[in-house]
Amino acid sequence: MNHVVLFEPQIPANTGNIARTCAATNTPLHLIEPLGFSTDDKQLKRAGLDYWHDVNITYHKSLADFLEMLGDQPLHLISKFANKVYSDENFADDRDHYFIFGKETTGLPEEFMRANAEKCLRIPMNDEHVRSLNLSNTVAMIVYEALRQQGFPNLELTHHYENDKLD
Repeated sequence: MNHVVLFEPQIPANTGNIARTCAATNTPLHLIEPLGFSTDDKQLKRAGLDYWHDVNITYHKSLADFLEMLGDQPLHLISKFANKVYSDENFADDRDHYFIFGKETTGLPEEFMRANAEKCLRIPMNDEHVRSLNLSNTVAMIVYEALRQQGFPNLELTHHYENDKLD
């Protein structure tokens, strides 16, 4: 199983969009406090729409608390500073994978990243044009790459709708 971990997220719409992706992919969401918003924030619920109740959410009081819970399970730090490309990593090894994303303004703590440099993964981009990618887009790319490698477990590859536009 894959897990999305947000370190001190600050923008409710990003977290709401990420929650929606988690609901669509059966991916647990971990939120490391402090959060930059209330989880009953109107924008958060609007971005997550009516999917918020379908997300398996765990709150952690701090990064240290999260790491204690994690133990020796695979952790991947997603960062523009990483030297390894995310798609080169093997996520199809029948283990739980935890993908941690930093807060929108400052990313992950530098000391934490330096201590875990071998676990850092990057999404290729043109750094001359932008500082970073949108957090919710980044989460979707990483989660779907892991799921692709794993054969999209427990997801419908096709679905027939009552008023299917392709019928």
